[in-house]
Amino acid sequence: MTSELLDWTIIGPAFAAGLIVLSTHVPLGHEVLKRGIIFIDLAIAQIAGLGVIAAHGLNWEQDGIEVQIAAVSAALLAAIGLHWTEKRWGSKQEALIGILFILAATGGILLLAGNPHGSEHLKELLVGQILWSTWSSLLPIAALYVGLLILWFTTRDRFGPLAFYVIFAIAVTASVQIVGIYLVFASLIIPALATEHLQRGRRLTIGYAIGAVSYLIGITLSAVLDFPTGAIIVWSMALVALAAGFLIPASAASTTDQN
Repeated sequence: MTSELLDWTIIGPAFAAGLIVLSTHVPLGHEVLKRGIIFIDLAIAQIAGLGVIAAHGLNWEQDGIEVQIAAVSAALLAAIGLHWTEKRWGSKQEALIGILFILAATGGILLLAGNPHGSEHLKELLVGQILWSTWSSLLPIAALYVGLLILWFTTRDRFGPLAFYVIFAIAVTASVQIVGIYLVFASLIIPALATEHLQRGRRLTIGYAIGAVSYLIGITLSAVLDFPTGAIIVWSMALVALAAGFLIPASAASTTDQN
């Protein structure tokens, strides 16, 4: 452990990255649970990652706009396809999402088969690089998420499922490149699951609190103990959510309110 790892210039941007991701993922996570399509985040995240891998295979600049276009295009195509399958084969949607995920995951492996740094790219895709976030790199993502949140809370009832799938795809595409697939799934599902039984007005507040505390604990432990950041945040989030389940008073729960 070095004292530099505890410097706010490292901890601060990483924590801010977590808060930015949570800003969209907590409300979207409730919608995922409501629709019963738990693994859509893994599938869309993996598809977005496949777009990034394909762009790298074409030797496009890693931080260039072309890579972002490839990632979001792949995710949007998958999201629109899933919206179509939901209408046509709704009862089989979860199975279709699982198939899409495994095809995207193995597709990434095939694309990286001849790449000497393939395993490194796959690891980055899974666990992310949140500790390397910078304030400047987070500004455009924060601006994007503000727009997505406005769209979500103003159009979800007007446009229904299509708005969800499109907004979801864009949000996940941005977050998977910061925090990785594991944390995308955890940030969507764990806070939403831990607060699903609460009164509607408290779900978002407590969900955000669970996520924020988890990111702060995980990032700090990663810096102090030199653990993989994404993995330790996932475990922190699971434990914080479990503790919240015991600490939240029963009066906060609602048996009639639905999302």
